[in-house]
Amino acid sequence: MSKLQELIRELCPNGVEYKTIQELVGVNRGKRLIKSQLSDDGKYEVYHGSKDSILGKYNQYNVPANTTIVVNTGGIGGVKFLDKPFWCSDGSFWLGQSDEVHSKFLYYCLSGYEDYFYSQKRVGGVPTIDRSVVEKFEIPVPPPEVQNEIVRILDDFTNLAAELQAELQARQEQYEYYRNMLLSFDKLNSGGGII
Repeated sequence: MSKLQELIRELCPNGVEYKTIQELVGVNRGKRLIKSQLSDDGKYEVYHGSKDSILGKYNQYNVPANTTIVVNTGGIGGVKFLDKPFWCSDGSFWLGQSDEVHSKFLYYCLSGYEDYFYSQKRVGGVPTIDRSVVEKFEIPVPPPEVQNEIVRILDDFTNLAAELQAELQARQEQYEYYRNMLLSFDKLNSGGGII
């Protein structure tokens, strides 16, 4: 039996309570910055309508480290965990923090529902999702020991996946190099040789 199974059996004999994001941590809307306020040498990244790219940098932050965002416009529904302070613009919601839920556990619970959040977009003008969509979303809230073990396991898998992706990229580049060299007959005919 795994450590997680043991913890669940011991600490959750009657199941796990579900709570809404609003009950647990609350949902906050970021504050808009205009382009002239951004700079390349700012200290903090600015997140707006994307989980994958920043809008720019700014010399102040409005959200603490270890916070999850849900993008509400642009890349609607994207979920990202940020382990350092940042500026959240009004294109994203940032979720508060609580002793009741591990910040990374909260992220992992929501990251599997990006398609759901996207499906809840309101169309008419600029597509967006309403704050209430995120506020009313329910997640399981097992005891902290269970949350910590789940986070540890998922972090390990995330790290392994990143290592595999890097290895796959290196093999792809190696394949392309040798494919191009082997199929470049002009170089072969000029006496360059192979390998």
